Amino acid sequence: IKIVVEDDACDPKQAVAVANQLVSKKVVFVAGHFCSGSSIPASAVYHEEGILQISPASTNPKLTEQGFSNVFRTCGRDDQQGIVAGEYIAKHWKGKKVAIVHDKQAYSKGLADATKAELNKLGIKEAMYETINPGEKDYLALVTKLKSAGIDVVYYGGYHPELGLIVRQSAEQNYHPKFLSGDAIVTEEFWQITGKAGEGVLMTFSPDPRKNPKAAPIVAEFTKANYNPEAYTLYTYGTVQAWAEAATKAKSTDPKKVIAELHKGKFNIVLGTIGFDKKGDVTAPGYVVYVWKDGKYDYVKG
Repeated sequence: IKIVVEDDACDPKQAVAVANQLVSKKVVFVAGHFCSGSSIPASAVYHEEGILQISPASTNPKLTEQGFSNVFRTCGRDDQQGIVAGEYIAKHWKGKKVAIVHDKQAYSKGLADATKAELNKLGIKEAMYETINPGEKDYLALVTKLKSAGIDVVYYGGYHPELGLIVRQSAEQNYHPKFLSGDAIVTEEFWQITGKAGEGVLMTFSPDPRKNPKAAPIVAEFTKANYNPEAYTLYTYGTVQAWAEAATKAKSTDPKKVIAELHKGKFNIVLGTIGFDKKGDVTAPGYVVYVWKDGKYDYVKG
């Protein structure tokens, strides 16, 4: 088995170029992509060429709603994640002013809109709906707008670099709303940006696979190598494990045979025992809420 590594930079056009490069290299399986905005356009290339794709992290529902039998994911979906986030806001901050913000990317907008839909369903109308441009260094205009409107709760759909800056710049303006976001901020790099300002920031994520007893030997190996297998590290590891188990059962790496096994089997991986439904979505435990504290994150109690 040969491993080929490519970087799509979370850019849709680059993702298609990467997908075509992988086709030219005759790969039979892609563990990726990370960003939904990359996975979705790339999946069309893999579907056309009959290549198996399993994403460990792309949560936008559209990925598996395209009807491609060769596309799977080991993570959950934004419409599941948005329900949990919306219910949490309704339960803990009823009557407070809520703003929804996202960076216009596929993952970000999907997550923000799923949360908005759940809030609206529960009778809560957001006080503000805003978008930002990703990759900027100054979000003071947004912070000022949120503060002036008296926003108590900010739900953010997007990635850790931008939210980290928004949280830090809010604190610098002595503005401290409650922040809730999704799985893309489950990384120590978020705290490296926010510092103490990140204290109390909440996010939704699947049950932490590092706490799964089955994953203990693998976690120990990563720890020994001085690497913390946080966030989607073990999801990617589990993605490769699922492919390997399916290929073993199929006695082949032929994508058609492996895909057939993935659709009908159960797989014992670092994430626990999982399976896939007809769409390619994982059948596994759903989302829970985490909180950042002292540079680490853990389950929210209650």
